[in-house]
Amino acid sequence: MNQTEFNAGLLGYIDASPTPFHAVVAASRLLTAQGFTALDERDAWRLAPGGRHFVTRNGSSLIAFVLGDETPATAGVRMVGAHTDSPCLKVKPRPELRSQGYWQIGIEVYGGALLNPWFDRDLGLAGRVTLRDAAGRLVSRLVEIREPIACIPSLAVHLDREANDKRSINKQTHLPAIVARVGDGEDFDLRRELLARLAVDEPALAGGAVLDYELALFDLQPAALVGWRREFIAAARIDNLLSCYTALAALCHGEGSGNRLVVLNDHEEVGSGSAAGARGTFLRSVLERLSGGGEDHARAMARSLLVSTDNAHGVHPNYADKHDANHGPQLNAGPVLKINHNQSYASNSETAAVFREACARAHVPLQSFVARGDMGCGSTIGPITAAVLGVRTVDVGVPTFAMHSIRELAGRDDAWSLMQALGVCFDLSLPD
Repeated sequence: MNQTEFNAGLLGYIDASPTPFHAVVAASRLLTAQGFTALDERDAWRLAPGGRHFVTRNGSSLIAFVLGDETPATAGVRMVGAHTDSPCLKVKPRPELRSQGYWQIGIEVYGGALLNPWFDRDLGLAGRVTLRDAAGRLVSRLVEIREPIACIPSLAVHLDREANDKRSINKQTHLPAIVARVGDGEDFDLRRELLARLAVDEPALAGGAVLDYELALFDLQPAALVGWRREFIAAARIDNLLSCYTALAALCHGEGSGNRLVVLNDHEEVGSGSAAGARGTFLRSVLERLSGGGEDHARAMARSLLVSTDNAHGVHPNYADKHDANHGPQLNAGPVLKINHNQSYASNSETAAVFREACARAHVPLQSFVARGDMGCGSTIGPITAAVLGVRTVDVGVPTFAMHSIRELAGRDDAWSLMQALGVCFDLSLPD
């Protein structure tokens, strides 16, 4: 794989993943094409050295691994973590709103979304729908409506002369999306409409009923290389699908004899507190099955490393004063080592040294990020996983602009450089 192929794959993965459910499906297809076989948590696992497998939970989190020549208890596991979810607008259970002759969809803000960029966009709808089919069975299906079926128009500046200075957004009243003009006596039922669309491809569902769903609006504009020299990546959900794809590519194309694993958790943007999140049991359960549990699991964790990959804040040229002058990452200048001594990031001197060594061996540049002393910073699955497993962890990522916007910006070269470094990390020795 060269960088051109890598970037094409990255953009394709982002476009194929409007929700965490779709991100896991896209990842599963990628892994299957590379010779990985699917496992089920409900089954007994028969594992052997050289095995390449993956397993999912909730359809929104995934763990993939390659078993090395030595057991985890004697050689440890080299892990890379990322998250499948992104801040977005999710559809409420009873979303139908009728106002001034329009049907609207009521939404709930998921995570710390930057809300202004959601206005005046062509929006599709995607997620998971759970139904009772015509035979009375409960089934789940993914929905992906890639049509401009919704929009959230801005209020005209003529009606809000302070819009460019003081506009605030009320999450309850300003964000319902317009989906249709409606006349007297007309009815709009989202569940009915979803069922009709699903039944086109699966007629057996026509006599059933939609019982519930997890749906989100998403921007229809595709990911692209942009800029005068096409050196930037512009896309939705760069945070953190870029890291997901980079980790998967490093796992699939890496060489070595060690135990290697990638974990892609859901619900990071809302605290990771779920069965599919980093505070849940998913990763620990898989690792115990790989190691044999008990003392062998403890020995494995003491010999292991997690590289938590999540985006970092690049220095915005229009807002450079928001950064510490000595720790301002630039786009296309290499991956970023993220440091926070208050444990918002899990990096310490030993794990940071390991990643520095990996970058040196991969011949890629490395930058550092530390938030200004008078500002807070975000967090990642790194500290959470480190606390749950007791595993040495380092937090890294690629520099990004407009984090948590509906469309973010990253460097064309940085994800590729990160993949090279992760490939080295998979087989690098740890300090004694």
